Amino acid sequence: MIQFNFHDVEEFELLEEDLVSWLTHCLRRYGKKVEMLDITLCTDEYLLNLNKQHLNHDYYTDILTFDLSVLPDLIQGELYISIDRVKDNANQLNISWVDELHRVIVHGVLHLCGFDDKDEVSEVKMRQEEDVLLSLRMF
Repeated sequence: MIQFNFHDVEEFELLEEDLVSWLTHCLRRYGKKVEMLDITLCTDEYLLNLNKQHLNHDYYTDILTFDLSVLPDLIQGELYISIDRVKDNANQLNISWVDELHRVIVHGVLHLCGFDDKDEVSEVKMRQEEDVLLSLRMF
C-alpha cells in the first residue's frame, strides 16, 4: 500500500493512481514489493525539524527516507519530502517542479531498495538509476 499525505502544505492533484502504478513497477525492477510506503509532502520547516530530531542535521533537505523494512524484499518505509525544496530545486534546474518531485520520490524509493549516495561513485550510480526509473513514467 502506497499512501500520500500532506502536512502543512496545500493539497494538490498528484495523479495518485498513476504514481502508485509507476512506483510499484519501479520496485519490481529491484525484486521488491510494497507492504507500506507513506509519502508525506511537507514544508521546509517540518522537514528541518525531522532532520534535527532524527539525524542531528541542522540543514534543509528535499527528502528524508526512513526504512522500516523487516524483510529484504518487502518494502516498509516513510518518505518525507519538502515541497519548498522541490520547487526551489526545480527553479534552479529550470525544470518543472512535478518532474523534480518525481525524481525526489524515486530517489527515496532507491534508498529503500538499498542504494545510497554517500560517495561520488554511488551518487553517480543513483542518479543513473533515477534516470532509468523516470524514463518508465507513462503519465
